[in-house]
Amino acid sequence: MTATTNALTTERLTLRPWKVSDAPAALEVYGHAEVTRWLSPEMDRVPDKAAMRLLLQQWIAECARLPVPAGRWAIERTGDGRLIGGAILLPLPPGKEDLEIGWQLRPDEWGHGYATEATHALAAWAFDHDAYELFAVVRPDNARAAATVRNNGMHWVGETTKYFGIELQVYRLRRADLDAAAPTSLRPPDQH
Repeated sequence: MTATTNALTTERLTLRPWKVSDAPAALEVYGHAEVTRWLSPEMDRVPDKAAMRLLLQQWIAECARLPVPAGRWAIERTGDGRLIGGAILLPLPPGKEDLEIGWQLRPDEWGHGYATEATHALAAWAFDHDAYELFAVVRPDNARAAATVRNNGMHWVGETTKYFGIELQVYRLRRADLDAAAPTSLRPPDQH
């Protein structure tokens, strides 16, 4: 994985800052009920391109104020440049002390390992920028997300209503857990 100007690259993906011109492709992610049903209560399905443009403007402004490593990224397939989703590292409510890692992909891109790859890249970047631990909050019936976070070495901590006032499963990741879960191609030569 390499990082340049807040863009992260992996073998198959580029995670880069959002642009307002991403609205049509972003709407194919955030306008889809199968995606937004799993998101926090603060995020509803985006109804149209105008609303998506406005949301992207808000996200871009928000990212300018967030301390590193927090932020929001668009996820592109490197081979064809197709925008397939988004990823986040954001402070969790209510205290903004815990840093959430998350992703959202177009449903037609599920099952290809992109969520695991993007999550691993973001987590590694966060740990390289002094994050101590990261959390994923997952709705109890979202088995796909739970599998993805476990694939990245995250450990189940418990269930809570602390963050958004709804019952969520909480998973935690620390640097050593991420390193142990890294695909062989991402590990340093001495760890193969």
